[in-house]
Amino acid sequence: MSTSISPRSRRRVPHPVARTVTSLVVVGAVAATGLVGAAGGTAAPVAPVSYATAPAAGLAVAATVTIDGTQYPNPLRLLDGTGVTTAAQWEGTRRAELLAAFRENVYGQPLPKPTKQTFDVRTSDDGDVVLKKVTIGITGPEGTGSFTLRLFVPKGQTPRGTFLMIDHRGSVSDDPGQSSDYAPVSTIAKAGYAFAQIDADQIAPDDSGSYRSKMIDLFYPSGSDLPDDAGRAIAAWAWGASRAMDYLQTDADIDPTKIAVIGHSRSGKAALWAGAQDPRFAAVISNNSGSTGAKLARRGDGGVGAETVSRVNSSFPHWFPQTYKAYGDKVDELPVDQHELMGLVAPRRLVVASASGDSNADPEGEFLAYEAATGIYDLYGLGDNGLGTTGWKPASDTAFSGPAMSYHLRSGGHGLKAADWNIYLEGDLFARPAQG
Repeated sequence: MSTSISPRSRRRVPHPVARTVTSLVVVGAVAATGLVGAAGGTAAPVAPVSYATAPAAGLAVAATVTIDGTQYPNPLRLLDGTGVTTAAQWEGTRRAELLAAFRENVYGQPLPKPTKQTFDVRTSDDGDVVLKKVTIGITGPEGTGSFTLRLFVPKGQTPRGTFLMIDHRGSVSDDPGQSSDYAPVSTIAKAGYAFAQIDADQIAPDDSGSYRSKMIDLFYPSGSDLPDDAGRAIAAWAWGASRAMDYLQTDADIDPTKIAVIGHSRSGKAALWAGAQDPRFAAVISNNSGSTGAKLARRGDGGVGAETVSRVNSSFPHWFPQTYKAYGDKVDELPVDQHELMGLVAPRRLVVASASGDSNADPEGEFLAYEAATGIYDLYGLGDNGLGTTGWKPASDTAFSGPAMSYHLRSGGHGLKAADWNIYLEGDLFARPAQG
């Protein structure tokens, strides 16, 4: 059945830990499922994403769509030029085409699945929250290494869901009572959710000279250059989230169908890429992720001095592969853009959070990409992204939510704040959307 692509068919819905240690080791090769495959007020709406009415099956469609007056790749066009009109076409063909294009041109090829993976679990209990520290052992053809997953589970209940954070700050300790804007563990647990964290530096140090030293060199000879299209740090962090997911799917204290991957800033880029590749994540949360995250690449600096593809590759040469660097000054030649990355999350929950004062991340560029991804969700009958006819700039500090898409624009600058977490914890992000 053909579905008309109409992104404007939306409704606005407005203390020290007492330690008791046990240990469990799980050993074995793990299937890598994820490797397959001014604030406030509203202005007049921007020009909507211009999708033509979905064609009959097999008919050619335009190579581009119009987003805010600029041409972008059409996510609903197969490589043979015909239109995608059903969710089955999207899942059977188009999704794989886009994943391949992002791997080759933007994020790089992911690390392979480990030849062996182990989980060493040590448990401590402070009365209200159980902490599980899981050493995830990874064996590749070039050696063995490990990284730590922390999992905080509220005691005496099945959590409403689990937030898995890709943490590039390394700011989460073993204390279940810790609370910060960035990682309010105790608040999350009191709200009935579990919280998990992996330290990005244990997977790929955020340094151009040593980023390979933890996980990447387990799969590539350390004395040889990486292939031009091999993933670097961002891809490795995303891969690490999927390896953490391998463990979380085995933990009887949480629901493996209700796990969200979340990242802020550079980790938000990785969270989007992890969620695009790994369909086991029920929700994907991008918080202020900016360039090569939620922001459209073809926007350039967005007229606000935002980070561009050229600048991100120059400032952080270890984040992305050599193939991506070739597009620094010619982003119009990229075969993909970030609205398509967001669409790869469909039909699962997509959450995009921007900040009104975060010019480096170009919040308008993130907003426009979110709007444009709606066309893919519409294939599933989930084309209500919660914005209604609201255009840029939407009201700040307001949750906009549809059945499978959520957005908010927090007032203030770059950061993961308590106000963001309040929206995530109150947003019913793990509800299963009814598909059309």
